[in-house]
Amino acid sequence: MAHEKFELTGISSVALHAAGNEHAEYSHIPPIYATSTFTFDTAEQGMERFAGKDKEHIYSRWGNPTFKVAEQTISALEAFGLKDESGNQLQLKSLLHASGQAAMTTMFMSNLKSGDTILSHYSLYGGTYELMHKVLLENGINTLIIDMRDLNLVEDTIKKNKIKLIHIETPANPTIQCVDIEAVTKLAKQQNIIVTVDNTFATPYLQQPFKYGVDFVFHSTTKFLNGHGSAIGGVLVGKDIEFMKTKAWKWHVLIGGNANPFDAYLLIQGIKTLEVRMDRHCSNAERIADFLSGHKGVAQVNYTGLRSHPDYATAKKQMSHYGPMMSFELNGGLEAGKKFINNLKMCVRAVSLGTVDTLLSHPASMTHYSVPREERIRFGITDGLIRMSVGIENINDILNDLDQAIS
Repeated sequence: MAHEKFELTGISSVALHAAGNEHAEYSHIPPIYATSTFTFDTAEQGMERFAGKDKEHIYSRWGNPTFKVAEQTISALEAFGLKDESGNQLQLKSLLHASGQAAMTTMFMSNLKSGDTILSHYSLYGGTYELMHKVLLENGINTLIIDMRDLNLVEDTIKKNKIKLIHIETPANPTIQCVDIEAVTKLAKQQNIIVTVDNTFATPYLQQPFKYGVDFVFHSTTKFLNGHGSAIGGVLVGKDIEFMKTKAWKWHVLIGGNANPFDAYLLIQGIKTLEVRMDRHCSNAERIADFLSGHKGVAQVNYTGLRSHPDYATAKKQMSHYGPMMSFELNGGLEAGKKFINNLKMCVRAVSLGTVDTLLSHPASMTHYSVPREERIRFGITDGLIRMSVGIENINDILNDLDQAIS
């Protein structure tokens, strides 16, 4: 029996119930609709669907009921507790993709054309940097990279260049630098510039960019939203519902970066424990940052929860916690970094992040290998930098493994 609308007051409840609980055949869990296409009862019904009245029941590249549950849940999380300009609950539209790169491609290509210019912050995820400087550049779209923590520089760059879109990645990968979303968005909107935010590291549990008036939010759902490293995925979230249903959806469909039902199902299951996982990730991260800061083998720790971090105030302003990601520089540079990685006993040597187990990687030789060295160094991605995605293991086991690996 259908239930009346019930107001959810906690984000953990939103993660579980935002998309509703009424599924086919009274299934408790949203089913995996493992089908490439959908049938029509009549020719008229088919015509109506192709006219746009029901895109989820035509072809799974266009949409799928399993995708829809994930999309509705992520939209609700990003909009939780936020109001629109009229004071009503903020409404958002999400499009689930096969990967974060696919979602980012839809975001850029649906908003930009040849001759446009992007402004972004340095220390970006390697895939983002390459997309900008290879794929977009070859299609006539230019990118300017500056230190967007310098608001005077942001304002001056906007005045001197015709910027179409500003892309913010905060916290940034892998230096954990934070950009002031509110301040940059305010400057952008004075010139009608589109603002997009990569919210992968923070998730909507720790940071809600739409609160500050941004236009689009992007996630690699592979990471903390899934939480278990079991599926690749990405999502584009927008507040212009009509744009998301038309132009953004059309680019998404034509590029062919659609998700698949099984990975969407795994994402739905992962999101259900987002709050409890993130709380443990974050509490462990605080302990580890304090430990590493006092370790004789560590030259520097990049964690915004440390008051010594230059972006401490920005992170405190726009995040509910400082997050589960950090990076650190070992005394001894590249050789010390390689030795540390090889000495690990429990923590996992792997790229990617956001899984329940602790992952450590060496960006210079892994995620940012394709970024020219001189650019890497300028961005703060040094030869000996270690990136750490803090897991939910027992904190003493993590600390003991790190200690023996550094020693």
